[in-house]
Amino acid sequence: MNSKTAELIEKDRRQLHPVYHPKSHAGALVIERGEGVWLYTTDGQKILDGMAGLWNVDVGYGREELARAAYEQMKTMSYTSNFSGMTNVPSTLLADKLAGYAYPGLNTTFFASGGSEANDSAFKTVRYYWKRKGQPGKVKIIARRGAYHGITLASTFATGIARYHTMFGPPMPEFVHIPAPYPYRYEGDLRPGETVGQAAARALEEAILREGPETVGAFIAEPVMGVGGVIVPPPDYFPQVRAICDKYQVLFIADEVITGFGRTGEMFGLRHWNVKPDILTFAKGITSGYQPLGGMQISDEIRETVESAAEGEAWMHGYTYSGHATACAVALKNLEIIEAEKLVERARLMGQRLLDGLKKLEEFPFVGEVRGLGLICGVEIVTDKESRQPDPALAARIFKEAQARGLRSRPLGNTLAFSPPLIINEAEVDEIVQRLGAAMDAMRV
Repeated sequence: MNSKTAELIEKDRRQLHPVYHPKSHAGALVIERGEGVWLYTTDGQKILDGMAGLWNVDVGYGREELARAAYEQMKTMSYTSNFSGMTNVPSTLLADKLAGYAYPGLNTTFFASGGSEANDSAFKTVRYYWKRKGQPGKVKIIARRGAYHGITLASTFATGIARYHTMFGPPMPEFVHIPAPYPYRYEGDLRPGETVGQAAARALEEAILREGPETVGAFIAEPVMGVGGVIVPPPDYFPQVRAICDKYQVLFIADEVITGFGRTGEMFGLRHWNVKPDILTFAKGITSGYQPLGGMQISDEIRETVESAAEGEAWMHGYTYSGHATACAVALKNLEIIEAEKLVERARLMGQRLLDGLKKLEEFPFVGEVRGLGLICGVEIVTDKESRQPDPALAARIFKEAQARGLRSRPLGNTLAFSPPLIINEAEVDEIVQRLGAAMDAMRV
């Protein structure tokens, strides 16, 4: 460690980091610049960022077009309130751009600063909608075990990962969790002849009936579960989910915070199954992380419910930075890059190359399963293939060894996640596989 790095690390002690523990932050990398898919530390290490920041730097690092878009907007008008009675040019243009962009019938956008705020906004909108519809008891949200929906108070308890709850309880009773559609290790009741998709969808219906349809406002799901271990659902799952939600008058929230804007090889993840949600939440890829921005899109029917309210029942929700002019200007330029460079198609092609390469690593006795969709892949580490016993300690060792070899992934329990920038090329995809394979080879010693 050089003196510059040591000095910065000492100053960094004044900062409380997300999901912080001193042990997890020991030996932190100090990043000073990025270019393409590469990160450079103050110690001179060059690292292939196999996580695109935090699933979000889709167009890669060092894009001058995005810096210029931010500069030009800041020079003109960096920020102004976007509350009722005022708007700004970039947020207006971005809202218009996004109308019908994900799915027909989702034509109205509310802007927030990130995914947690977007999901919190969705939960409040669910309550608002059902109150306006004369069913104020429909306040419960059904989510899945292993799901990650953010880290505000409400989104924390929508998240189905216990370690996020431990020190922030008691849990909020309005959030109910059911088994995830996890083919490799389904945790629910699987009946003879039933697919995992059918069983997981049945778990949703049973939860609605158990809680009472008159109490359930919405079901929320990531098209591909990210933090929960990169879980790709079976193809029969989401069509059944949509039908069940319709049957019991339950709104369907698609959390596309990770999967939106091309990550899975479709512009939005649910398109893989031709399923449309009632509310869609987004963040991350809309600006490729160059500015904080998130939001939700609502169906035309929900918009009409908001529009037709009496003044005393107004939708009293919003944030200081909703519709932030500079963030929206960057988003517009970012979407232009994604479209012009055909990055959705590239995610599909490079994702298949990455998945095929990682599957070759299944020859290692501790690699239980490799799975993925587009440029989001997971490598599950187990004690042995027969028992499928999770081995998070070994996954952590492989992660550290790979990072020492200049490859950044993310250990999620016993799964190593990969979601590199969508601009990644063939040689860089192969570098991910080669470096991870070398790290795994080192485990044999």
